[in-house]
Amino acid sequence: MAKTEDAAAGEKPKSKKLLIIIIAALLVVLGGGAATFFLMSKGAHEDEEDTEAPPKAKHESKAKAKKPAAPPTFMPLDAVVVNLADTGSTRYAQVGITLQVEDAATADLVKQYMPAIRNGILIAISRRTADQLLSAEGKEELANEILTLIRKATDTEEYRGYSPVEAVLFSSIIVQ
Repeated sequence: MAKTEDAAAGEKPKSKKLLIIIIAALLVVLGGGAATFFLMSKGAHEDEEDTEAPPKAKHESKAKAKKPAAPPTFMPLDAVVVNLADTGSTRYAQVGITLQVEDAATADLVKQYMPAIRNGILIAISRRTADQLLSAEGKEELANEILTLIRKATDTEEYRGYSPVEAVLFSSIIVQ
């Protein structure tokens, strides 16, 4: 019986040590989780403050965090046909453009400015040569120029990385 008491006495300190180690590990994990939660929630509040629209904006479009679950709205424009700036020969281009906007409200806003936007697009394309339109770099430059033009015309210029007018996409480019 003396052996069983010694064996039982020997096991209890081990179980106490094991219990202390488990509690310490649990406290470390919980502390790390609480610190992560605190830092993440503080970062979310700072992001909300950063997405406010500038006070000089003409339109009351609130800059808000984009909802990744909501698909964007695509707004096809009428194809434009323009003379190109090639010297020595007359070259034409037919360009189909689709705008990627945040939602239907932004599409309606863009439609209000469509005559000015089409004029700017025609001028931007007519400044290009056929070689510029056929190169990847030339297409990217044209898309960026048109995007900037649309954002300025609709007063939806990019503010801290956000604009409801998201992209200019080419649906077709034909050069003759």
